[in-house]
Amino acid sequence: MLTHAELLRAVPAALRTVALAVPDGGVKYIGKVRDTYLLQGQRVLITTDRVSAFDRVLGCIPFKGQVLNQLSGWWFAQTRDIVANHVLDLPDPNVTIAREAHPLPVEVVVRGYITGVTKTSLWSLYAQGERRPYGIPLPDGLRKNDPLPAPIITPTTKAEAGGHDERLTRDELLARGLVSPALWEQVETAALALFARGQELTRRAGLILVDTKYEFGLVDGQLTLIDELHTPDSSRFWTVASYDDAAVRGGGNEPEHLDKEYLRAWFAAQGYRGEGEPPAMPDDFVAQVAARYVAAYEHLTSTPFEPGEQPADERIRRKLLLMLMSTSDG
Repeated sequence: MLTHAELLRAVPAALRTVALAVPDGGVKYIGKVRDTYLLQGQRVLITTDRVSAFDRVLGCIPFKGQVLNQLSGWWFAQTRDIVANHVLDLPDPNVTIAREAHPLPVEVVVRGYITGVTKTSLWSLYAQGERRPYGIPLPDGLRKNDPLPAPIITPTTKAEAGGHDERLTRDELLARGLVSPALWEQVETAALALFARGQELTRRAGLILVDTKYEFGLVDGQLTLIDELHTPDSSRFWTVASYDDAAVRGGGNEPEHLDKEYLRAWFAAQGYRGEGEPPAMPDDFVAQVAARYVAAYEHLTSTPFEPGEQPADERIRRKLLLMLMSTSDG
């Protein structure tokens, strides 16, 4: 694993964006944490080290993009038997070539524990007396960070720029006609199976998969898993050792996070919750966040993280052009 000093040295050079001219016939989309190129029916996802919390782009975490890209590729390989995914190739630590899909208008959040720091988190609502958050009945007596009786699904809409995801109940999304009942049944079945596989493999790695977000789309009418899968940006991971220790002390301490929640908690501790100008992240803290992303990768894959070259405009441009030439020849 990279040492703390190595991570700290990488902070000033943390990648902030990849600005490329798109080859003829291509379209570029700039996202919060990655840039996407649509080229001849294929989607080229180029990860960056941008990181967001509270729906704002707040800074950069070195090596984050490579962790997300490579870890997603590892998870997609572990779950091919559950549902089709969009990955065609990972030619580079920062690049995924994927099938072009038609994303569903809802994303799927699956939760195994009752936790969270935002106003709309499951724990915040429950602590205020809500026993049917998002239409799902919960028993009395749950403490923060307790396991739920069974994993629950809370669908969300895809937020517009500058907005917030809108959390829905199953009945609300069907009443709006966002997806058909038959398609939603497929989505729920796949999401719960993915979550069960995720919980199994993370437990073997000494981690707990707390909750996660899945995005699905359609490719030639087939339900397809898209975006990223079980990464520190899309999921929450606790270490088993810290969770068991916290449980012994009656839940008074937070388990150790190997995910973006560690970043959110720091901002919350500074009194920032998404409005106004965010505080600047000290370099030492940035290195600590990066260390957690890398640790999640190494725990899950049992492989030392070896950082690849940071994306350079000309190098990635050549990859895109070669891909286009290969597609044309085929």
